[in-house]
Amino acid sequence: MKQDQLKAWQPEQFDRFVRILEQDQLNHAYLFSGFFGSLEMAQFLAKSLFCTDKVGVLPCEKCRNCKLIEQEEFPDVTLIKPVNQVIKTERIRELVGQFSQAGIESQQQVFIIEQAEKMHPNAANSLLKVIEEPQSEVYIFFLTSDEEKILPTIRSRTQIFHFKKQEEKLILLLEQMGLVKKKATLLAQFAQSRAEAEKLANQASFWILVDESERLTTWLVAKKKESYLQAAKLASLADDKEKQDQVLRILEVLCGQDILQARVRVILQDLLEARKMWQANVSFQNAMEYLVLKEI
Repeated sequence: MKQDQLKAWQPEQFDRFVRILEQDQLNHAYLFSGFFGSLEMAQFLAKSLFCTDKVGVLPCEKCRNCKLIEQEEFPDVTLIKPVNQVIKTERIRELVGQFSQAGIESQQQVFIIEQAEKMHPNAANSLLKVIEEPQSEVYIFFLTSDEEKILPTIRSRTQIFHFKKQEEKLILLLEQMGLVKKKATLLAQFAQSRAEAEKLANQASFWILVDESERLTTWLVAKKKESYLQAAKLASLADDKEKQDQVLRILEVLCGQDILQARVRVILQDLLEARKMWQANVSFQNAMEYLVLKEI
C-alpha cells in the first residue's frame, strides 16, 4: 500500500504521523490497534527513517531501501509473526539481543511485531526494559486486533493509535475484484486487514469453509441432528490452526449478521465458549462437538 492509498484508508492517522515526523518526535514504542493499514503505517514510518531520497519527511517509495522495506527484505526492519498461533519467548529474546547492536545499514533498527497479543507473557515481559531504556536507536511497533489482550505493562509504555476498519471501502474494493455483494460483505466483515481480504477473495478453500459454516449455522438454528455430521465435516476440512481460526471467525460473522434473533445470540455465546476451549488447547473437533451438544 503506497502513501496515497494509506492516506485514503487512514487519513487521520496518516496526517498525525506526518506531523510527528515533521516535528522529529517519533516515539520508540507504539501500539497500533486494528489491522486496517497498521502494518502499512509501520512500514511507511520505517521507510521515512531509511529512505535515501526523501521529499521533506516523506519517503520516496522508489529507492532501494524503500523497495526492500515494502518487500520485507530490508535488514534493519524486522517483521515478527506468530508461528502456530504463538510468538515464542525464544524469538523475542533473540530480538532483545539485537537491540543492543547498531543496525547493519545505519544506527537505526525497526521491529514490527504482528498479532502482538499472541506473544507469550514471558516474551512480552522481556521487552519492558528495552521499551523503557532503549540501548540504541530502536523503534518497536506492536500490531494487534485486540489491544485488551496486550499486557497492561506494555500498553502503558507505548503510544496507542487506533486503525478503524474501513468496511464500506473494503466491500467496494472486493466488488471491484469480482465478488458478488453477499460475498464481498461477508469477507469485509471477516477480514482483519485489507491484505487478508485480498488474499482470501479468490481462494477456493476459504469459500468452501464459508459454505460449510453457513450450512452448520442454518442447521444449528433449526436444531437439526445433522449438525453433528456437519461439525465433523468442518473439523476434517479445518486441518490446521489457521483454518480452524478461520472457521470460528466465519461462524462469528454469520451469527453477527443475524444477531437480532434470540436463538442466534444463544449460539454465539456458546460459540465464544467453544473458541475459549480451543484456545486452551482442547482439540478443534471437541470444541465443535461441544457447540453442537449445547445447541441440539
